[in-house]
Amino acid sequence: MKFKILVGTLLFTLLVTYASEAQRRKTPFEQYSTVSFGLGTSSYLGELAPLRTPVRSVFRMMRWNVNAGYTRNFTPHLAARLGFTWARLAGDDEYYNRGAGGNPFPGFYVRNLHFRNDIKEFSVVGIYKLRGDGRSPNRRVAFSPYLFAGIAVLAHNPKAKTPQAPGYDNNWVALQPLGTEGQGQPGYAKPYSLVTYSIPFGMGFTWRVNNQWNVGIEGGLRLSGSDHLDDAGGLFPDPAVLKNDLARAMSTRTNEPIAARTGRDRTDIVRQIVYPNEPSIDPFATSPLSGWAQGDFRGGGRGDNYLLTNITVSYVLPSKIKCPPIR
Repeated sequence: MKFKILVGTLLFTLLVTYASEAQRRKTPFEQYSTVSFGLGTSSYLGELAPLRTPVRSVFRMMRWNVNAGYTRNFTPHLAARLGFTWARLAGDDEYYNRGAGGNPFPGFYVRNLHFRNDIKEFSVVGIYKLRGDGRSPNRRVAFSPYLFAGIAVLAHNPKAKTPQAPGYDNNWVALQPLGTEGQGQPGYAKPYSLVTYSIPFGMGFTWRVNNQWNVGIEGGLRLSGSDHLDDAGGLFPDPAVLKNDLARAMSTRTNEPIAARTGRDRTDIVRQIVYPNEPSIDPFATSPLSGWAQGDFRGGGRGDNYLLTNITVSYVLPSKIKCPPIR
């Protein structure tokens, strides 16, 4: 975490220093600003979608994002952007790891956690354009690849569906207030924050349409400062310390015969994983299942990240009109 903060701070400091110096220089470049709006995809990367299977993790539960930004171009090569992104992240053990035969991580299917998280990201990034602009907005290059990096503040709120079982309505509920890993109880960690940071970096391309408009494509990874975007980042707690029956139900989900999010029957696949040589046994007869009980790892503790891609349209704001001097 300290490394992520150090990298983000260093990148932002370099951006501000470079921009300030550029403004002091006497160059013929005419600074200009753009506003942009975009739509794209989002992919969660964490305990429920490990990077060891990158193609599956990126594409299997891809969701959406919408974004807006204000960019100031300081020099032919350097710009800075203030941005806002609203994105949905999602993951599901049942969906990612369904199938016992050939499944590289069958235990994750048994764990049976899932989540969705609508995040709000406010970012400041520095942009380095690999092909420099001309000396005025009307002389922008036709095609401009660029790199970006910066720092962001992230608001999030992970949710999951209650079980498909008597006594529950199978609705989405917020997980942080439940303390599913014992957070807030004696001997356990504090509740995790719903506000954290992320380090965005990546690359993009813009095409000039005319003097006022650009279109662009961008993709970037976000390294977040939280291991609980998915609500899974520690150990299974003692069920007795949890707040109520709902917290216990949302904490340990291995013994649910029906997957809460998809509605699929889990019985046969769990039997193949846990009791491969006993085709007639009830796999849910033991509660909780071995390996997913108090003190076992519920999450990997490695941090949760996400990937955003988007297509944007940007408009070049008119420069101030310079009046001729009165003679």
